[in-house]
Amino acid sequence: MQLQERINAFTQLGQKMAEIVLDPIAFKELLDQVYAHNKWFTPTNCTAAMEQWRLLLETELLTQWTLDLPQANKNPKTIALILAGNIPLVGFHDILAVLISGHRLLGKVSSNDPILTKYVIDLLIQAEPRFADQVSWSETPLKGFDAVIATGSNNSALYFDHYFGKYPHIIRKNRNSIALLTGQESDNELAGLATDIFQYFGLGCRSVSKLYVPEGYDFERFFKAVFTFKEHINHNKYMNNYDYNKAIYLMDQASILDNEFLLLKEDNGLSSPIAVLYFSFYHSLTEATQDISRIQQQIQCVVGKNLPIDHVDFGQTQRPNLADFADGVNTLAFLQNL
Repeated sequence: MQLQERINAFTQLGQKMAEIVLDPIAFKELLDQVYAHNKWFTPTNCTAAMEQWRLLLETELLTQWTLDLPQANKNPKTIALILAGNIPLVGFHDILAVLISGHRLLGKVSSNDPILTKYVIDLLIQAEPRFADQVSWSETPLKGFDAVIATGSNNSALYFDHYFGKYPHIIRKNRNSIALLTGQESDNELAGLATDIFQYFGLGCRSVSKLYVPEGYDFERFFKAVFTFKEHINHNKYMNNYDYNKAIYLMDQASILDNEFLLLKEDNGLSSPIAVLYFSFYHSLTEATQDISRIQQQIQCVVGKNLPIDHVDFGQTQRPNLADFADGVNTLAFLQNL
């Protein structure tokens, strides 16, 4: 296939995904099946992931994103993809990059996401049957590949390095996202921050897991803004985590702020547990940005407004553009240079 044909196929996929977004009732059986397997993958969360991708799978956006790719890949490789499963369709950017580059995909889905990702690829093959010969899934140890893109935890990254280090590779570890607040945020901006924290139950690497706030920061407006996500109290797995973490903190006599579905704890860490949000006070914005710069390799994105460092607007962490590559590593360039 020529590049333009691949772009056309993914554009058609975007149109098929729009059908799910616009009429989730028609796809209730699929969404219920996904939810039955993984209670974190609620119909709302799956539909949100579909919405994000159907907005990006547009001919103009895909054409601009692939300007540096040749029309024909004269030396296609087999790329092993080890996909994460923390949020719905979390590995789709890698899948898109591999296939739109004209390579073959040898994929291993996470046990947390064995249904939705494969369903979307089936939709792609319906749009362009020639992709059937370029996609295969493996339930056994991966063999017969030329390069690897693997996403997992810091511990699994050690395993990936050991087994795949001799191949061209991209291996991703844990990352977290943070918000740097000044105290001057509007109510709308704090509402956007609430989405950055709570969407997908905070399970994504782009989910805000920590706040940097000025000394004396008043959390009252923050708690008012996040109250829009109070329905999380009706999600059993989320509230089990809330209850467990609250019990641990109370036994340890830790100082926490609590609104009955979110715990705020002052902590130097970045990766807060589910239903917990860490925060740190800072003396000056300069001090805060210097601290953040020192741990940049652990951060996926920074949320804020008019900051002296690269940042994402409030409410936009789960809406990356095609060129927002995970960990800042250009996957398209990696694939093109194989």
